[in-house]
Amino acid sequence: MNSLDKGTAGQQGRPETIKAVPVRHPGRWAGAVVIALLAAMLLSALFTNPAFKWDIVGQYLFHDSIVHGMLVTLELTALSMLMGVVGGIILAVMRLSPNPLLAGTAWVYIWVFRGTPVLVQLVFWNFLGLIWAKLSIGVPWGPEFWSERTNVLIPTFVAALLGLGLNEAAYMAEIVRGGIQSVDEGQTEAAHALGMSRFQTMRRIILPQAMRVIIPPTGNETISMLKTTSLVSVISLEEIFRAGQVIYSRNYQNIPLLIVVSLWYLFFTSVLTIGQYYIERHYARGSNRTLPPTPLQRLRGLFAGKPAPKTDADVVPGLEGGGHV
Repeated sequence: MNSLDKGTAGQQGRPETIKAVPVRHPGRWAGAVVIALLAAMLLSALFTNPAFKWDIVGQYLFHDSIVHGMLVTLELTALSMLMGVVGGIILAVMRLSPNPLLAGTAWVYIWVFRGTPVLVQLVFWNFLGLIWAKLSIGVPWGPEFWSERTNVLIPTFVAALLGLGLNEAAYMAEIVRGGIQSVDEGQTEAAHALGMSRFQTMRRIILPQAMRVIIPPTGNETISMLKTTSLVSVISLEEIFRAGQVIYSRNYQNIPLLIVVSLWYLFFTSVLTIGQYYIERHYARGSNRTLPPTPLQRLRGLFAGKPAPKTDADVVPGLEGGGHV
């Protein structure tokens, strides 16, 4: 048998190529049709119902009072979160301290501020002058060196800042504590073996590694704080929601003004969400071999027809099954 006959026989002995038939998913198509139908109904209601009055929405979207209220909202959000993050770190370190007095003080603070509604705390700080007419510095039960009326020291904005910031510190303390405890104890032992103090170990070793756990809930707290600032309207501080209320109390255009306020909240919530995603991606560099693609990268891949970037499970064999490398 010559070589040609052998090749023909070898080809005849091979199994036929398997024709793979893609799995059908009728449920997905049915769900997509239902969602598309509901979306069309929603869009139709939004643009055909005259009660929404989109012309008035456009008229007041950049109104001076609305813009000023939005600036107050952003200022409150930034300062309250700054106070909450700094206070939360201090409280978390105190809570984990071997000193029972420090740990107990932090526990009582968290218990009180997490156990009472933030709305009650806002009203309490606004009426603090009813408890102490003035605040002073001096010798206890002795002479005073300086004093001032409480309502002068704590105006409406400061009362709102204290109510939001001190309440947020209690929640951030638990978030930071969880992040610190997620770091392996061997890291602390190794740092102490190198001669680092407790403060140096916390600042250089523990907190940088804990950030990957701390950032996601902190981002959620920031977005929540942006919306929680609407509660300060009860103490007559004119943030964006209060500004909308003042306007529609005069022109009776309740729905359009509420839409204006909601659009601003949605815009800044979207900005914060994007920022949170990139911060999380930054701190994921030390734990992931391949970073998740950015939204822009996903969009480019979608239009270019390229497959999604590989994950750790695709790059490292056996990782998808929970095995070790």
